[in-house]
Amino acid sequence: ICGLGASYTTQAQELARDAAGLGAAGLLVFPIPAYGGQPLDPEIPYAYHAAIAEVTDTPLVLFQLQASLGGVLFDDETLGRLVGIPSVVAIKEASFDATRFIAMRNALRRLRPIAFLTGNDNFILESFVLGATGALIGMAAIATRQQVDMVRAYQAGDVARAQQLSEQLAPLIEAVFGRPPVRNYRARIKEGLVMQGIIPTATVRPPLLPVSPEEREDVRRALLSLGVLTPVAA
Repeated sequence: ICGLGASYTTQAQELARDAAGLGAAGLLVFPIPAYGGQPLDPEIPYAYHAAIAEVTDTPLVLFQLQASLGGVLFDDETLGRLVGIPSVVAIKEASFDATRFIAMRNALRRLRPIAFLTGNDNFILESFVLGATGALIGMAAIATRQQVDMVRAYQAGDVARAQQLSEQLAPLIEAVFGRPPVRNYRARIKEGLVMQGIIPTATVRPPLLPVSPEEREDVRRALLSLGVLTPVAA
């Protein structure tokens, strides 16, 4: 799935065509600046997604993201119009709010049962308990195996094992997503990947800033507790 982040409609159409030509299996349609301000006219996100659908048959994934991270929360009217677009096959729900997550699940059951993907890194296992059919999360870039094992255990009916893995992952999730500002999760994940020798540098593009020594140490300790790092390697 390729992220489709644009500033306006014609740019999104161009990027969608490019991604499709390069073999993208799906397009995660990121929120755009025009969504800013409340109330949001349902015609704006509908017209944006419909225009993308006009230029490619590539399946589209809607993206509900909390406003503090630059996103938008879709009301029922807007959601109803969006799921009416035939090429919309899924939604990534990333409100970081379990109540809103459940409301979205219920709305989709009434409207059209598309794939329901959690984007809530702070309650991954709980998302599946509440009805998620998959996950599309930044947290999956680090400690991936443990998260896959957790989800597979739950899907196999081994709830105790899934809960055990969830509890083991909790310190790392807290280190990456728990400390404000949440937008620094990218840099924190990169620090963890450097510690594991997966990438060579944790450099982020300006104007984002490097993590603080305290943030870096939180990530290191969490990786140690998870058994992903050895004390010598750390």
